[in-house]
Amino acid sequence: MSTTSTTYLELSQDGGGAHKFYEVTVAGQVVSVRYGRIGAAGQTQTSTFATPQKAQAAAAKKVGEKVRKGYAPAVPGQRAPRSVTRRQVSSAPSTARAVAPVLWRFRTGSAAFGIHVDDERCWVGNQSGDVYTLAHGGEVLARYSLPDGVKCLVADDFWIYAGCDDGRVYDLSSKLPFAAYDIADDVDIFWLDIHEGVLNVADRGGRLTVIDHEDEHQWARGGRGEHAWMVRADDRAVYHGHTHGVTAYAPDGGGELWHTPTRGAVLFGWQEDDAVYAGTGSRVVQRLSKRDGRLEATYGCDSPVYSCATSPGGRFVFAGDSSSSVYCFDRDGTRLWKLGTGGGSALSMQYHEERLYLVTTDGSLVCVDASEAAVTAAQRGSVPVARDVKLAAALPTYAPATAAAAVTTVSAAPAGAVVVECVQQGGRMRVHVVSEGYDPSWNVQFPRAIREPGARYVVDALHPASGGFYRVRGDIRRLG
Repeated sequence: MSTTSTTYLELSQDGGGAHKFYEVTVAGQVVSVRYGRIGAAGQTQTSTFATPQKAQAAAAKKVGEKVRKGYAPAVPGQRAPRSVTRRQVSSAPSTARAVAPVLWRFRTGSAAFGIHVDDERCWVGNQSGDVYTLAHGGEVLARYSLPDGVKCLVADDFWIYAGCDDGRVYDLSSKLPFAAYDIADDVDIFWLDIHEGVLNVADRGGRLTVIDHEDEHQWARGGRGEHAWMVRADDRAVYHGHTHGVTAYAPDGGGELWHTPTRGAVLFGWQEDDAVYAGTGSRVVQRLSKRDGRLEATYGCDSPVYSCATSPGGRFVFAGDSSSSVYCFDRDGTRLWKLGTGGGSALSMQYHEERLYLVTTDGSLVCVDASEAAVTAAQRGSVPVARDVKLAAALPTYAPATAAAAVTTVSAAPAGAVVVECVQQGGRMRVHVVSEGYDPSWNVQFPRAIREPGARYVVDALHPASGGFYRVRGDIRRLG
């Protein structure tokens, strides 16, 4: 009869540094490692060895490595979890005479910051950790249940990611969401963007942190200001908005490209091909040239700007303020209209095919008809009756996989699927492609929680990224 032994370690540094735990359990030939932020459930990885003695040796090696890095024995539950900043916002009634032509409204039950709209569906994420997908007509399609509040939703080509208060960024591109990035404990996420698999994080301290596709730190910059609520990225730069303006950095961390002070602290950011837009606490949206940071246009609102967006090419500029109003401007800054949201203030927004989608302080996803005819009618007092969207009785719900056992096992790879394998490389567990037609030396961006030595998985498809790695598209199944 095998005995079970557990070693629990913590690393907690003063001044906002690391605050995490590492637990190793040995049960016969099986070694389980659980790790994460203090106070959270964490992630678990399990490995099986040929003999109990080899399992004990592997566990001792893991513990020794952590002790050398500063971890020390501790008692679970004695040290409190690190506090997480939740954005405190106020919302006053709109002063606009007319209400926007709202087509439908979906109430999520908690303040919502996350939104993404593409050709297929709408996404909304709230502070309760719920992410819902809806059709453009308002029908609720599915729900993702994440461990903590959703700070923001971002898209990177096919992939959709949710940045959460637990310090992780979850890939929601398949039915089984997984933690794609685990952000350092001293980074209190305010906003994030992902470009070609590279994660850019703006935080409470006004800093910018850049992490690559393998969840490994690349570079960081101490911000010129504090409370950085804006980060946007493209091939030419990372655009970082904070209390003192917008700063552009070279994507490789090579240095600052330009800095432009803004009228007031930046509270939100948007980008088009040649310009970035900064919504500020001084009641303006300012358009800056991506090339040199030059101020190109200013869009004046009547209250602090919580969010902004544009139609393609920046032809129209939209803004949401702290007084539950939404604005539309032409490219040069002329205000075309101001309307009430009919609910709370818009914390984030996105324009898609003559519709403006808002997520609000009261936790709603709101679809506004932003066509010229609808807005003209609204200004005259004629608006449609907004439809309240209800949840389906049997809504599909998906939660992240926290262990390999949570992944469906198949006996053979389906036709057209791709096989990948977990391999030890340079002291880390990497994932490489086994199927023909791919570069076997490239790493695959793959959930850490389900990596096991020698394990093989089947994925629907792999897509190459410019950094020389593959990204998973579709479902993940274990090959057993």
